[in-house]
Amino acid sequence: MKNIVLFGPPGAGKGTQAILLKDKYNLVHISTGDVFRYNIRNKTELGKLAKSYMDNGDLVPDNVTIDMLKAEVEKNNNVSGFIFDGFPRTESQAVELDTFLTEKDDSISGMVALEVPENLLVNRILLRGETSGRTDDQDEVKIRNRFKEYNEKTAVLQKYYEKQNKFYGVDGVGSIEDITKRLQQVFDKL
Repeated sequence: MKNIVLFGPPGAGKGTQAILLKDKYNLVHISTGDVFRYNIRNKTELGKLAKSYMDNGDLVPDNVTIDMLKAEVEKNNNVSGFIFDGFPRTESQAVELDTFLTEKDDSISGMVALEVPENLLVNRILLRGETSGRTDDQDEVKIRNRFKEYNEKTAVLQKYYEKQNKFYGVDGVGSIEDITKRLQQVFDKL
């Protein structure tokens, strides 16, 4: 199976690119953000819990995220692989994901990171907030807090995957089509 962690800071375009690439490679796109938003909209217990963290610009705790991810993978037994979008976000989540996939006789094929300057991303997210209705995308203080969390807790995953020779950086600036072509060059090798 081809299991790819699509990585990058908030607003880098992970969701957009995952949607474009999932069909080409016959992969299931699992976006923790989408799953959390679904649960929030439907006011499930997980949704209420996730919302309390997201509204403050904080990351949802590992145990909640991991249990949710495992359930999503289990729903899709006979597939060619997954694009994990927004997961893992911490080294402990990456270790849990590796353990979970190993139990299924599988592994991560690679982490593909969209690399975009932070100031450009803040503007992208604020623009997205105007149309998405997401309150966490309309407040620059909350957005900056997400970058702080990302830089402190998530960016370190690059080293985790580099140690496994599974890290691939891709320029995430340009047209959607140009970025997709760059990503395809990496996906084709995995």
